[in-house]
Order: sequence, then C-alpha cells, then structure tokens
Amino acid sequence: MTTTLAAAVAPEAVEELRLCCRGAVVQPGDPGYDDATLIWNGMIDRRPAVVVRATGAADVVDAVGFARDHGLPVSVRGGGHNVAGTALADGGATIDMSALRGVHVDPETRTATVQPGCLLGDVDRETQLHGLATPLGFMSDVGVAGLTLGGGLGYLTRRFGWTVDNLLEADIVTADGELRRASHEQEPDLFWAIRGAGHNFGVVTSLTFRLHPVDPMVYGGLIAWPFERAAEIQAAYRDITTNAPRELAAWMMLIRAPEEPFVPEEWQGELVCAFAVCCTADAEARDEAMAPIRDLGAPVFDLLEEQPYTQVQSYLDDTEPKGDHYYWKTGFLSEQTNEFQATLREIAAECPIPHAQIGTLHVAGALNERSGEDGAVGNRHARWICGLIGAWEPRDGGDAENQAWIRDAWERLEPFTSGNYINFQTADEGQDRIRASYGENYERLVELKRRYDPDNLFRSNRNLAPGLA
Repeated sequence: MTTTLAAAVAPEAVEELRLCCRGAVVQPGDPGYDDATLIWNGMIDRRPAVVVRATGAADVVDAVGFARDHGLPVSVRGGGHNVAGTALADGGATIDMSALRGVHVDPETRTATVQPGCLLGDVDRETQLHGLATPLGFMSDVGVAGLTLGGGLGYLTRRFGWTVDNLLEADIVTADGELRRASHEQEPDLFWAIRGAGHNFGVVTSLTFRLHPVDPMVYGGLIAWPFERAAEIQAAYRDITTNAPRELAAWMMLIRAPEEPFVPEEWQGELVCAFAVCCTADAEARDEAMAPIRDLGAPVFDLLEEQPYTQVQSYLDDTEPKGDHYYWKTGFLSEQTNEFQATLREIAAECPIPHAQIGTLHVAGALNERSGEDGAVGNRHARWICGLIGAWEPRDGGDAENQAWIRDAWERLEPFTSGNYINFQTADEGQDRIRASYGENYERLVELKRRYDPDNLFRSNRNLAPGLA
C-alpha cells in the first residue's frame, strides 16, 4: 500500500508542497521522518508517504489540499498515543502537530485555549497555576486533541463529565480545505459531531475548554492488597464507587506488583488488587471520602498521600512506556454483578501476560446527567469501564499469542458490557464495535460524514463510513 500510494505522488508535487509549507515536509529516508512517525504503541508498523510537520493552521490547510488532490488518506499525529495507531496513515499523508504546544489560560473567564500538539501535562501545568483544571486523561503524555475528539475521560470526569462536555469551541480544517470555527453557535452540526467522533471530520487546530476550580494539592496515589482478598476488595470497590462523592475517583486494577522499591521484595511480581485514587475534596471532606478505602486495612503497599494534582495525573505514566506493544479490549458497564467480578478474577488469575492490567475505571456522575444526544460521544449510561490491557516488551515477542489470549478472555467479559469507548478500540475491531460506540447517534454521524467529508479523506481512524472511500 505504501509503495503504491507513494509512487502516485510525483516528486515535483511534494517539492511544491515544501515550498508552500513553513514546517518541514519529509518522506521515508529524510532527516526527521523517523521522529515524526514515532508513536506510543510499538506494535504499529505504518509508513506514511509524506509527513507535514505543521507550524500552524496554514500548513494544515496546504497539507489537506495536497492529500485531497492526490487521493491520499490523512492522519493526524498529536501525542501519538492511540492504541490503534491512528496517528499514522500508511502510504498516505500524516500531519504532525507535535510542535504546536501552546496553552493560553484566561482565569477570569475560566477557559483555556490549547494548540493541537499539547499533551495533558502541558495543559495541567498551565491551568493549575490558577487553581483550575478540565477533565482530561490520567497519563501526562497523552495528546489532548486526540483524547478530546473521541470523548475524553479522566479522574475529573465524575465531577465535570466527558472532556467534550467541557469543549466550548474548536477550529478545524475540513476536507474541503476550509478553516472553520465550530461551537454551539457556529457550525452546530459539526460541533456536535466532533464531540466524540471528531477524528472523522477534519484536523483540529485549536481547542477551547471550560475550566473548573481544582485545588493544586489533592489526595491520591496507589494502594494495593493481596490478590487472595480480591473478592472482598472487589465487593468493597463496588460499594465505595456506588456511594462515593464525585470528588473521589478510584480505578481498580488486578495486576502483578512491579519490581519497584515501594513494593516489598516478596510481593514483586505477585498478583495484587490495586486502586489508583484521586480525591479532589477539600481537607475537611477528604477523610470521610477516603474512610471506606482506609477501612480495608493491611495493604501490600500504600502510596496514598497529599500531593500535587499534576503528580497524580502523571502517576501511571511509567506503567505504559512508549515503544512497548499494547493490545486492549474494553467496554462500558452499567452495573458490576457478582458474576462479572468473579469472571474478572478468574481471567486475572489465568493471565499469562506479565504486565497486563485487568480492571475497571469509575466514571459515573456528571456524564450521566446529560442527554444522550448532547454530543456524538453518547454512552450516557456508563458507570464504569472494564478492560483487559495487554502490554509487553518487544523483546519478549509473543504478539500473536498475547493478542489471541486477550480476544479469548474478552469473549467472557463482553456479555457484561454495553457500548464501548472509541479511543480504546484497537485496529482490528469491526464496524459493529464502532456502531456500538455511538449507539443511536451513529446514523446522524454517517449523514454528517457524507456532508463534510464525502470522499472519506479522513479515514485513518475508527472510520464511520468506510464505504465512502
């Protein structure tokens, strides 16, 4: 595919693009190409025919026009953290936005305008100077734009909803090469679509978010108990998350304890039941919110403490290093039955992948209070996300075996789920999974895709309408 598409673009056409763009335009073998195509999931092997390292919206307009004129699919690389590798268009045109990392915070209006190459850590760092934040993810090196356009979730989701529930406007270059501003007032249909399915509609060049007061010092970190107590801990987790104030977010993971100094030597490599916690309640309410977790007692390790919000946001970075191989299956839960919890324990006990993470993320709260038609993201029924996160080092091999194990295990968990999160889909998932991500919003999205991208230029993603191409 790469050879065929690359051969279709005459060298003089690429040279003309270089003359138009202020940013570098690189092809395989050029200096900077390897850096521009380096992404987080080391299992993805895709080679764009051309990469435009954009310096601003004008470069994006030129790159989109070039791709349209030469029939090349377009992808966008921001943080490059998507598990399916959607940042790279194999044999196509990749627009690298990673140099655009400006953040402007207006503390008076409580808004932040963010460039599309920003990582979560960039935005958190600037907004927290003013004691403000918006719900982003929970790993500091994830790209803001990609996360947002698929919906976006994090520790603050329980309080403030999906990330797109806090998106006020966006500038986006659509397939016709037009730079449009989308908001509730301007291009409202486009704004509705990009709030959950934005990767299908264009290249975002600016995002403006609503911010909320979040004290720079919060209470959080990691705590874990022996796997032998997993049934007890799971039952407690269900109760804790069902009754918790929205200021408390807790993820539960069945994992093998890492070989780190904070883990007692005898527990390193052993199965544990762990919580990742972020509590943004004030000091007076914090003890009450945390009491049910503290009451579980006798942890293997306990790293819960008062610390900067930005530190909690980066706490899990080292658990998913760049360049390792990743393969996931995930879905939304509206309840956690005893049968579901027992199945999760059985899968964890059988898992042959040493660095796998098996667990649930609690997201219930503000997102459930909006209409299912408020943005394409939908999934307003979601209370938890459950997932099988396969991770291994490239030198360990076993790609095919590990993927097969995850798929087989997922067949046992999927019946408990309803819908799924588009940003967590892997490259091999079918159209039925994409449809399930959007539910009743899917048909409207397909119609808007036909309006804004009739030739499916933006198809290097979890694509709404592959039949258009």
